[in-house]
Amino acid sequence: MAKTLIAYFSRADENYFGGSMRYAEVGNTEIAVGKIRELIDADVFKIEMVKPYSKTYKACIDEARADLRSKARPELVSMPESIDAYDTVIVAYPNYWGTMPMAVFTFLEHFDFSGKFILPLCTNEGSGMGASARDIRQVCRGVKVQDGLAIRGSAVADSKPQIEQWLKSNGLM
Repeated sequence: MAKTLIAYFSRADENYFGGSMRYAEVGNTEIAVGKIRELIDADVFKIEMVKPYSKTYKACIDEARADLRSKARPELVSMPESIDAYDTVIVAYPNYWGTMPMAVFTFLEHFDFSGKFILPLCTNEGSGMGASARDIRQVCRGVKVQDGLAIRGSAVADSKPQIEQWLKSNGLM
């Protein structure tokens, strides 16, 4: 039986929602992952940096931009021992400067995804997937990267039908 892993990076704290800042107890990407878990059976791994980004939005985006420019690969708190048991990996993340947070690159570069399907899910506030699907294809060469799903962060609470359709179209439901 096919097994699915959801690997995700999410950030709570002060965030940008539809034109204004507000504090979030749970990050938008983590909310989306919760909706996926309501729909399918999957293991979950949260990608967490040893040195997390700032709790304030402006400082966070400045730190993320510096990491992108330097092609940083932040150290992660932990890594799964293996991903060999999984056929499909959903990689979920917010759009940071037109791509994934550098911590997601750290995760992807750690494993061999040969023979697996990767489904990218990107939360954003209007910038869509950016170049993230292309970047996944470059990091995980030769892997089948399915069509991604971009979810507006300020609408993530109502995204279950959109997520359900995406999972069905990718054969996970």
